[in-house]
Amino acid sequence: MMELMTRFERTAPEGSELPVLITPAYAGEPLLVAQARLAAEIDTHLKLVGGVLLRGFSVPSVQDFQQFAAGFGHPLLNYEFASTPRSSVGSGVYTSTEYPAHQHIPLHNEQAYTREWPMKIWFHSVLSAVSGGETPIADSRAIYRRMPEHIRARFAPGMRYVRNYGEFDLPWQQVFNTENRADVETFCRRTRIEWEWKEDDGLRTTQLCQAIAIHPHTGDKVWFNQGHLFHVSNLQPEVRESLEELCGIENLPRNVFYADGSIIPDEVFDEIRAVLAAETVSFPWQDGDVLMLDNMLAAHARAPFKGPRKVVVAMAEPHGNLDLF
Repeated sequence: MMELMTRFERTAPEGSELPVLITPAYAGEPLLVAQARLAAEIDTHLKLVGGVLLRGFSVPSVQDFQQFAAGFGHPLLNYEFASTPRSSVGSGVYTSTEYPAHQHIPLHNEQAYTREWPMKIWFHSVLSAVSGGETPIADSRAIYRRMPEHIRARFAPGMRYVRNYGEFDLPWQQVFNTENRADVETFCRRTRIEWEWKEDDGLRTTQLCQAIAIHPHTGDKVWFNQGHLFHVSNLQPEVRESLEELCGIENLPRNVFYADGSIIPDEVFDEIRAVLAAETVSFPWQDGDVLMLDNMLAAHARAPFKGPRKVVVAMAEPHGNLDLF
């Protein structure tokens, strides 16, 4: 039997255990074969640490990855109310966010800009990049603890996301997976989203969501939102200037406000981004790796890369707080 490796190449803040590394019992052990003996151990690590990296196992195909993710007792989820472009690989598996290779995708918890999200998320490195392309992660509990108290207090009532779909962002048909306005309205009504149909088949939505959440199983408080991604300060300065001039604040493709609708100063998100940077854990992918995260306890990101790269994603175990506000 191979010993469980406890150290590997990574950068991390002091005290971080993310991710727990698990390796095969023997060379070439299929991940699907190992799943039965590892399931309880993985569950324990997810609750305590927030994520595990399964490295060195045989994962011959994306279908094997799909079966592994589906083997934890919950059907894999479709990617609904999307904020970024992805393509379905089939049976609940999707490509990772299809942004250009030179772009950095900041840390975030999947679908934390909504009031329904997956509790589990898996990443499978089918092909690692020649350079870069890491999937940095961070402890959402540690982010909450490090966040300045004045920010935690101001965001305690939540934050208000505003999206204008169409020319400068994803079309609403892609986001809601339908061409039917009635279907959109049904979804919005169920998920507590305000909507407004605009000229030229446009749509604006507004939703009050959590900024801080309590994990349903561990009871821990976590920083759980995507405010720093939606806020206008996330845009390149020249892009921001152009869009503000063209659209005005109200019609920007996406933005986020305090729960009462007031503007959040850029400086607030400067502080938030500094906390996220301080809690970042990063490690290079190896072909065949599978990373499994508790989506509320661990955030994830994507580093720029060069050369071909293929990482696929699966999500499961829906959870939400539709009755909170």
